[in-house]
Amino acid sequence: MRLSRFLALGLAVIGTSFGAGRAVALDVHHTVHHAKTTSKHLTVRHTTHSGTSAATHRVHTSAYSSASLHHTVIARGRRHHFYGERFTASSFAKGDIFAGDITTGEDPVVRQAAIDALGDMNGTAVVIDPSNGRILAMVNQKLALSPGAEPCSTIKLSVALAALSEGLVTRDTPVRLAGFRMNMTDALARSNNLYFEELGRELGFERVRHYATQFGLGELAGYHIEGEQLGEYPTQVLPASEGGVGRMCSFGQGVSMTPLQLGAFVAAMANGGTLYYLQHPTTTEEVMAFSPKVKRTLDIARYVPDMQDGMAGAVQYGTARRLRANFQELPVFGKTGTCSDKGTRFGWFVSYSETPQGSLVTVFFLEGGRPTFGPRAAELTGEFYKNLWDRNYFAEKGTQAHAALQVTSTTSTR
Repeated sequence: MRLSRFLALGLAVIGTSFGAGRAVALDVHHTVHHAKTTSKHLTVRHTTHSGTSAATHRVHTSAYSSASLHHTVIARGRRHHFYGERFTASSFAKGDIFAGDITTGEDPVVRQAAIDALGDMNGTAVVIDPSNGRILAMVNQKLALSPGAEPCSTIKLSVALAALSEGLVTRDTPVRLAGFRMNMTDALARSNNLYFEELGRELGFERVRHYATQFGLGELAGYHIEGEQLGEYPTQVLPASEGGVGRMCSFGQGVSMTPLQLGAFVAAMANGGTLYYLQHPTTTEEVMAFSPKVKRTLDIARYVPDMQDGMAGAVQYGTARRLRANFQELPVFGKTGTCSDKGTRFGWFVSYSETPQGSLVTVFFLEGGRPTFGPRAAELTGEFYKNLWDRNYFAEKGTQAHAALQVTSTTSTR
């Protein structure tokens, strides 16, 4: 009885993202019971095995989501601690990481707000206008244009949209997991790994990959952005010994994603389905001649409200709630991600805001050691929005838009 309680606890810890790297392996075999396709419930049975033939899963986590959870689980008969991983990378910048940036075509207010928010953290921030795909600021461009990194739990956005598009679940469908049930809203807000592993297994690798590539993963996000490198989406599923499609869907193992790819995808969510090529003007002339370039249109508008509840929940009470410590004035919808590889921890937070004057999409991506994780990226995003608010950016943007509308109206009546 005591052993079964420990195993159940271990499963719960995996299911709720809790801020660690690839340190814990549990002998857990997942068997999916398929009910009728019209059923409102999906059921997962977790059978523990003491032998070595059971599948081994590594724990990746996306945030410190529940202080009440125990910090250890029984794995292969031994106790493993989440915080035993050693990090060799520094979370703090060495030198001026913005020195080589090309800034002529950027919005100076947005750029300075992002720089001030990052402070001395080693990372990058990309800010996009989702109405046209223009990059308003890209600070630490060397990192932003790099081949990227494992997307961690931000991959859950792609999986959720795939499941909604396929009619597998709605936002309210309770999915049964390891002794509890959870719907999409709570699963996104709390970054629940078990939930998205189950969706991934139900969808299957081919459908998961189809939607991910439609959303722009695995291809360049920018339009002739010099120096942009390509993140990759694998053509084959992970081996079962590494967690298979479930692990690819809970934290993106095997996937390399760039900040620009993630930003372009979430910009399409923010605008209702238009996936723009991102453009980064580098001269005043390019700014004046800017024209949006559509890559393709995604049939996702009807599903975005289902996603918004969970992304708002992440900010209000879930893994991104640290954002609200810095900024309360406007709605923000977002998703955190935390994982690590070879001694480096990654912290992601992608979001879009909602204002009367339009929306902004932000991607904060951090690299480093123990101080680097998704909730920290969310906190910095809150600082970014606060910086803009304190500079009256949103009010001025509204005034500029109103003036432009008046000029257009006057011109058209002549």
